[in-house]
Amino acid sequence: MSKSLFEKVWEAHSVRKLANGQTQLLIGTHLIHEVTSPQAFGMLRDLGLKVKYPERTFATVDHIVPTLSQEEPFADPLADAMIKELAKNAEEFGVTYFDLSSGRQGIVHVVGPEQGITQPGTTIACGDSHTATHGAFGAIAFGIGTTQIRDVLATQTMAMSKLKVRRINVDGELPPGVYAKDVILHIIKLLGAKGGIGYAYEYGGSVFDNFSMEERMTVCNMSIEGGARCGYVNPDEKTFEYLKGRPYSPKDEAWDEAVERWKAIASDPDCDYDDVVNIRAEDIAPSVTWGISPDHGIFVDETIPDPAKAKTEAERESIQEALDYMKLEAGAPIKGTKIDVAFVGSCTNGRVSDFREVAKFIKGHHVVEGVKAIAVPGSQIVAHLCEKEGLADIFREAGFEWRGAGCSMCLAMNPDKLIGDQLCASSSNRNFKGRQGSPIGRTILMSPVMVAAAAITGEVSDAREVFQVADSAALAG
Repeated sequence: MSKSLFEKVWEAHSVRKLANGQTQLLIGTHLIHEVTSPQAFGMLRDLGLKVKYPERTFATVDHIVPTLSQEEPFADPLADAMIKELAKNAEEFGVTYFDLSSGRQGIVHVVGPEQGITQPGTTIACGDSHTATHGAFGAIAFGIGTTQIRDVLATQTMAMSKLKVRRINVDGELPPGVYAKDVILHIIKLLGAKGGIGYAYEYGGSVFDNFSMEERMTVCNMSIEGGARCGYVNPDEKTFEYLKGRPYSPKDEAWDEAVERWKAIASDPDCDYDDVVNIRAEDIAPSVTWGISPDHGIFVDETIPDPAKAKTEAERESIQEALDYMKLEAGAPIKGTKIDVAFVGSCTNGRVSDFREVAKFIKGHHVVEGVKAIAVPGSQIVAHLCEKEGLADIFREAGFEWRGAGCSMCLAMNPDKLIGDQLCASSSNRNFKGRQGSPIGRTILMSPVMVAAAAITGEVSDAREVFQVADSAALAG
């Protein structure tokens, strides 16, 4: 019987059916960080338990790490206490810890793939909602809460209900200046922020076939913003090439055996899905959010929605609430909206390919006066590569502040925060009220290249016009 990757991985990791109808699911890899793990370790101590399989758990510090100065002790006493607690827990329970002195520290969803810890056909759990990122490798990856972290630490399993699977095909050729971030913002706009509830999203089609692994990670990362529990792409030769030779990847004969297993785990061509969505790549343009939910998205050349044209009262109220918070005018073009801050980074767009792409266009340009622009690599390895390739210097020369690795302004559990009602052009993943540190701060999500265009012009701009993207693409072709 033909099966999807999700079904194959789920069945391979199912321990037993529980009385409440859920499945006890084996978690192959457990990733932890400093924010959601301390309470779980405390519960283990209270119960007199150890970590069941410490070799399957990997820790790093990312959310609370300051990006300007990463010397310890941290100025923030709470952040300093949290990093010390993580170090203590990792040592006591025998967990591998990529700390600030390791050269391998970074955002957990950047570190896992670059270390080769993230592998096809596995189940991965982490106390962070964007764990779906790892699905780019053909893994089934879930964000979990503190009590589930406790369960995984103690038993290497967790209880979960089986998901339906929605296949999302994006076929054709993306226009110049359209990136993976635009693809996922478009998908979320079409299907809604709650459209994926109860589903795993399987992404496919020629666009995903052509995407690099880092582009696939960007899309899978924001599956949760579309309501899906996880998102994944079937593994292929690009997946294997990316993983080969990484520290935790299989070696020698074990590598060849692993690749054969990984090939077999891909969805069968004739398998059935609970739902299928087809999207034409040519229909996607550079996208930005205008409101306070990731599905409040429009193309950069479109106008802000008008609540008077809403189809339902609930929709009208939702649009009006967003406009009031964002201080935007119904029916006005989003292009030209003034910004105060520009942020390139996060687990969505803080990888070396993101900085390479922006650097191609910002060389010779400069951040406009009055805009604070920061660039934050997703890991120490990304930072090292950017320095080695001269990318960091290009950002500095263009007027960006080049920071140390961490989550930074994505969620502002560190000193990188908006002030007052500042508006930020952000390459991160959420535009919720207060998400970036100020209770009245405002966020517009977009691709890194679009963030760069906004930083240089001081307003939401079409990067294709600012950087003559279409012309440069034509020349390159």
